[in-house]
Amino acid sequence: MKKWIAVILVMVLAGGAATGYYLYKNDDVVRIDENLPLDTYDVIVVGGEPESVAAAVASARAGAKTLMLVERDGLGGLFTYGELNFLDLGIDKDKKPANAGIFKEWHEMVDKEISFDLDKAEKAFDELVKNEENITLKLETKVEKVELTEDENAIKQIQTKGSDGVMRYKAKRYIDTTAHADFAALAKVPYFIGQEDIGKKETSMSVTLMMHFKNVDWSKVYKVAKDETFGEAVVQPRTAYGFWGVVEAYKPESERTRLRGLNIARVTDGDIYINALQIFGVDGLDEKSKKEAIEIGKKETKHVLKFLRENFPGFENAEIADFPDELYVRETRHIKAEYQLPISDVWEYKDHWDSIAFGSYPVDVQATEPDGEDYIILNPKQYAIPFRSLVPKKIDNLLVASKASGFSSLAAGSARIVPTGMSTAEAAGIASVLSYEKEVNFREMSKDKKLIKNLQKELIAKDAHLYPFKLNYLYEGKWYYPAVKDLYTRGLLFAGYENDLKPQEPFTEEQFVWMVKNGVERTDRELYKKIDWPEISGDQSLTRDKAARYIFEWFIKSDKQHNNPWAAAAKKGYLNGEVFKRVDENRPLLKEEGYSLVSSILKQVEKKNK
Repeated sequence: MKKWIAVILVMVLAGGAATGYYLYKNDDVVRIDENLPLDTYDVIVVGGEPESVAAAVASARAGAKTLMLVERDGLGGLFTYGELNFLDLGIDKDKKPANAGIFKEWHEMVDKEISFDLDKAEKAFDELVKNEENITLKLETKVEKVELTEDENAIKQIQTKGSDGVMRYKAKRYIDTTAHADFAALAKVPYFIGQEDIGKKETSMSVTLMMHFKNVDWSKVYKVAKDETFGEAVVQPRTAYGFWGVVEAYKPESERTRLRGLNIARVTDGDIYINALQIFGVDGLDEKSKKEAIEIGKKETKHVLKFLRENFPGFENAEIADFPDELYVRETRHIKAEYQLPISDVWEYKDHWDSIAFGSYPVDVQATEPDGEDYIILNPKQYAIPFRSLVPKKIDNLLVASKASGFSSLAAGSARIVPTGMSTAEAAGIASVLSYEKEVNFREMSKDKKLIKNLQKELIAKDAHLYPFKLNYLYEGKWYYPAVKDLYTRGLLFAGYENDLKPQEPFTEEQFVWMVKNGVERTDRELYKKIDWPEISGDQSLTRDKAARYIFEWFIKSDKQHNNPWAAAAKKGYLNGEVFKRVDENRPLLKEEGYSLVSSILKQVEKKNK
């Protein structure tokens, strides 16, 4: 019997809520042939990513008979197949590495550098897995079917196809460490795609094809940085980053690509890898779309090489060494979890009673279209990732430990980095063993403070970086902070690397129009289409009465003349009492007042849209 299931996705915003629906089709109940060969394990880890290795090794070291199911012919995932060899590292409040444990163990095996040799990375992953006698590794093995229990709240068994033929496996606990929650999706775990949770449907960050060049004169790269030929840059023996001047200087061949600032990794043999080529309009869950993007990226890489040879000292004799087998796909699915880590937790440096790892990397949200912006929402000191964010809705014996875990799309801009992912995956491996030993499922475990305390003790004993903390956060206690929280939760406000919203500076007309326009588009698309949005540029300050006239023109649409349009807009609910009281004359608004005004407008739009 076929049935349609509607999963209600609720995004709670400061002062309001936006609700959408993610529909997926639940086909006839999956049944696996009971005559197929069957192997049983304590824990099954699906995936071959760095997170997969951390989860499997942690599980095995905790005593579990562990199976790793990997579609590729080797380990390392994005690092080894996508040639992404430039680590994003987080630093905690004490300026120490935010992530330790198995990640630290692996990192030391690849020389503790930001960049690393791909062959050394793959060898390190291999050694970590092969040194654990409790791990059975199955390469080139794809999970084809997932059979759920009768109540559809747990995984009963799975079917795979690989070198052993078609097999059947059962486990006490399962961990999905795939980059895009592929296994969880097969188990019918609810999820959303890209930035749907902030009202941006069919919108995901750009993908990247890494560029691999040889015959680069590194000594000249130092000089380019020193001379600031392409703006500010940092060059070290193994890495270089910055060079944002290339963004304007480089003219892409394909309208679906562009260069961002260069992140360059230099390996032992002198070759370099560059993370900078953005490709847009790619469905990261569609193989045809990804193959097309790879071909676009290969062609564009040749064009980039021509540009670098002609314009960037040190690249005069550079050649393309090879092309990666895979794309760097930043986001696709975000699973719905017991606790959906909100961007406010990142902003407010929040700790949790069930903390299993720390995040601290800047909230880096890449552009979603060629003329869009890359932006940094903030640069957090530190925040905790709770165990509940690994526990998906619906399935009780499954954890999801990857960049597809239970994060909001904005929080994932920070939490998606590999060191954080390996830390959460290590916790998932240990939690799996505690769960079946104590005979509680993951959902029950996520509410058991005593058992979570045991998990935390186990992690600390195994050199994980974990401790309670309390930190003051940006603009805490300020009268306008509720509005700030509302706006960054909507993805409309960015503090940058310096964590500065400049609240005392003038609020411009351009900023006002941009924020309201984008906010309305994400909140009420039909209303957005009806408004004739003006094209504004420059740094003209927004005055109180000009803001009021915009409100009347866009939302109230009244021909009635008002002696005090500001008071009339307040009466209609488009500005709160605090900002109305503070701006008691027609003067330019400060940003703190502008933020409060925009938040009030969007909340009123939401209210009318209900």
